[in-house]
Amino acid sequence: MRERHAGPLRGRAQDFESFVAGAAGRLLHTAALLTAEPADGPGAGPHARRLLTASLARTFADWERLRDEDPYDRTRQELAARFAREAWRHHRPRGGLLSRLTPQERLVLVLRLYEEVPEEQTAALLGLPEDRVRAVCNRSVATMRGTRTPTARRGPARLLGAAP
Repeated sequence: MRERHAGPLRGRAQDFESFVAGAAGRLLHTAALLTAEPADGPGAGPHARRLLTASLARTFADWERLRDEDPYDRTRQELAARFAREAWRHHRPRGGLLSRLTPQERLVLVLRLYEEVPEEQTAALLGLPEDRVRAVCNRSVATMRGTRTPTARRGPARLLGAAP
């Protein structure tokens, strides 16, 4: 009985390993941008690595049910949702590229500009109106360009469905 199931399980694991080999680098960079951690150097990005590992574990658990769904897209959605739920952990800047931004600003900026997720999909993923996503993205870009000073850091806001 065990031998009968070994073949499909091995194939499933190999397919997933191939996916991870191709996508893990970009997804880790996305996670590092979200957590505002430096992505280079030994031991860099422990929060980003944990975030990515949990997201990949969820993708692996759902691997058989993905069917025609893009596993990269699914993992990115899981990564964004996990980051949003754990935003309070990522509120304090850690020296990464986007550390000047609030967690919500980082999430919207990374999804829209780095991952090139369309505005309407970003809004749906975060449970925000499209005009709110647009405003947050514009504010984030202005902050990064230096044309807007970062606002005083407030307590962590709920990112999914948060009010302005």
